[in-house]
Amino acid sequence: MFRLTEEQIKRYARHIILPEVGGKGQEKLLSSKVLVIGAGGLGSPAIFYLAAAGVGTIGIVDFDVVDFSNLQRQILHTTDRVGIPKVESAKRTVEALNPDVKVITYNTMINKNNIMEIIKDYDVVLDGTDNFPTRFLINDACYFMGKPLVSAAMLRFEGQITVFDFRDRENSPCYRCLYPEPPPPGLVPSCQEAGILGSIGGIMGCIQATEAIKLLLGIGEPLVGKLLIMDALSMDFRKVKLRKDPSCPLCSEKATIKELIEYQQTCDAHF
Repeated sequence: MFRLTEEQIKRYARHIILPEVGGKGQEKLLSSKVLVIGAGGLGSPAIFYLAAAGVGTIGIVDFDVVDFSNLQRQILHTTDRVGIPKVESAKRTVEALNPDVKVITYNTMINKNNIMEIIKDYDVVLDGTDNFPTRFLINDACYFMGKPLVSAAMLRFEGQITVFDFRDRENSPCYRCLYPEPPPPGLVPSCQEAGILGSIGGIMGCIQATEAIKLLLGIGEPLVGKLLIMDALSMDFRKVKLRKDPSCPLCSEKATIKELIEYQQTCDAHF
């Protein structure tokens, strides 16, 4: 049985006084494992807050290196780390913030040959990627493995987030209920083409971390069956119901997808 040390009681005091968390909840967080795919604009704040919250094991998947253009929004990384792998930079930041957290890095591109092995030991998966092919792959893998998935996206001044809780596949919609197939290449602009306000990633990534913590603790109402959409220019937040598609190719009774599909990486877009 995990027991909090005196130092941990001090560190997590503001959690422990919350009736919904308490000491037992904090112990549960410290024994939990979360995988974050993408250490960029979404993954950076999500990883930061998961680490600060004391999630005991954080897996980080990314194959890229830190670039100057990342620093406007990817707050895990610093100027002196330009050129080093993002997973290494992220690990340094997390370990400096909270020595309680074990960081497992995967300096690789997610594909259908490695994703099932990578996600199998984690309690919750966060999708912080920026392209449709990878989003579909993560969704399908989490569905097959019965893993809760917190998925967010952003572009320009807008963000959106939802939760797919595949522990209850009968009632949770999936990403393909929203988008059955990837859109044609070039239909949706990438952030490189359309731009992104850096703080949008901070907002959406923090919500991702919050939803993951709720799932781990079993508290509140996660965004299952709801799509939260934010417009920063008007600062409007609205929820849209997301229902299971009775003809979904993955999660319906008419499902035709029985194994992982790897689409070509031709559409680099956040929505």
